[in-house]
Amino acid sequence: MTSFISRPRPLSGLLAALALLAGCAATTPPGAPLPAVSVPPAWSAAALPVGASGTSATPLAAWWQQWGDAQLTGLVAQALQAHASVRSAQAALQQARAQAEVQGAALLPGVNASGSAQRSRSGGSTGNNFQMGLDASWEPDVFGRLRAGTSAGEADVRAAQAGLEQAQVVLAAEVAVNYITLRSAQERLAIARRNLASQSETLQITGWRVQAGLATSLVAEQARAAAEQTAAQIPQLQASLAQTRHALAVLTGQAPGALDGLLATERPVPVPPDSLVLAIPAETLRQRPDVRQAEERISAALARVAQADAARYPSFRLGGSLGLRALTLGALGDGASVSQALLGSIAVPLFDGGAARAQVRVQEAALEQARVGYESTVLAALKEVEDALASLQGERERLVHLRAAAQAAGHAALLAQNRYQSGLIDFQAVLETQRTLLSTQDGVASSAANAGLAHVRLYKALGGGWQ
Repeated sequence: MTSFISRPRPLSGLLAALALLAGCAATTPPGAPLPAVSVPPAWSAAALPVGASGTSATPLAAWWQQWGDAQLTGLVAQALQAHASVRSAQAALQQARAQAEVQGAALLPGVNASGSAQRSRSGGSTGNNFQMGLDASWEPDVFGRLRAGTSAGEADVRAAQAGLEQAQVVLAAEVAVNYITLRSAQERLAIARRNLASQSETLQITGWRVQAGLATSLVAEQARAAAEQTAAQIPQLQASLAQTRHALAVLTGQAPGALDGLLATERPVPVPPDSLVLAIPAETLRQRPDVRQAEERISAALARVAQADAARYPSFRLGGSLGLRALTLGALGDGASVSQALLGSIAVPLFDGGAARAQVRVQEAALEQARVGYESTVLAALKEVEDALASLQGERERLVHLRAAAQAAGHAALLAQNRYQSGLIDFQAVLETQRTLLSTQDGVASSAANAGLAHVRLYKALGGGWQ
């Protein structure tokens, strides 16, 4: 490294040389920022309508508000404020912004102030020395190394913002999944208790018939076994309810058990609206935060390749100082104590054992990883939407058949019980109809919940849940 004190004319020559070099420097590496990924023109599943020309897709920023359940809306809002994943993503965004400010500050001049006072004694004499000064330095970004670092920092900020939005998408879906599971478990528990009451009534009738000699003890034991099997389902459902309440409490930033009183009252499973209109695949990918985050990671990696490449070229620095130096404090104001200097320096990398080129290859490999990650994210996003659509379509068809089966099973159970009381049929027919009724009613409740869960997964796959 060489340095010199220069007068204005040589300094202007240096600036002219720097400007010439800047014109020859390349600040970004060649190549397209995004890899080509084949995106289908339309969704293969036809569970929901897709927006065409003249129509628009359903807004998904706060999709849970369209379900007509104030308690669900409140839980999601509380979770988005208090859950650790969102708070951690917010902190990561603040860190990325601060780091981008650090990168941007490198483009500006730096100014430092200094002062010192010295008292020395040599032999029998004592001397003082006082100094005050200002130092300024600036690195002209001739080859774009600093600008590339700033670009990488800005891309990191956008990626962190997308990461925060993705955390909101995932959290809103998780709260909705647990809430639907809770309401479904409450409904299934009510079904089990109603069937247990009916089976207990049948068991009592069977006991009377055994006492009257109209039925055997085998029939009584079969009735008792059926009632006990139904009763055994109740503790399992109660445990599932407690665990789901605990999960919702933690998701909203509270201790397990904090929501037991609020969620104890049985309420119906929320029903999603039928007005959901899908966007085309390309639009869906643009609104998904994880896809945009993958894009920004490519931009950041691209800028870091440029930064590593520019580091192989010479660097320049301009500096200046203005100082006061005197033997007494009073003499600091004397014009004779003023000193000033201008400094220009250049650092040229001559031999580093190939470290600079290796660093370029490191960043190029990181860029390739970001490209592969983008392709993987896009394909996973398309798969999530297709899977959710297929699941929703299949669950809707299943629910239609289960509801018809439950209606028929209810009629059959009522007829069988009436005929059994009249002695027209044996108990085996009653037992089978009651088992079928319990199974179909429980299946309807489970299928309705699964349809709601499929909707939640679809909203999540579409990138809904952030603003």
